[in-house]
Amino acid sequence: MTYVITEPCVGVKDTACVEVCPVDCIHPKKEDPKHAEVQMLYIDPDTCIDCGACEPVCPVEAIFDGDSVPEQWTSYTEKNAAYFKS
Repeated sequence: MTYVITEPCVGVKDTACVEVCPVDCIHPKKEDPKHAEVQMLYIDPDTCIDCGACEPVCPVEAIFDGDSVPEQWTSYTEKNAAYFKS
């Protein structure tokens, strides 16, 4: 199961998680034109290696292992995947 970025990231978009990801699966980066357009960051479920490096550095505790996403934020699992399909 992949990691998922959830609601606490909305409006924050802190990129500490981007900097520690060993496989570059968290987007958009600050230099990406999409960064200003989106409300939050997203983890690509097809690229994530489930290492967990991103979770402890998130200042708003928005990142969860896919099996541990709080019930009120389970829709974010699909939102993360959908971002990479567009």
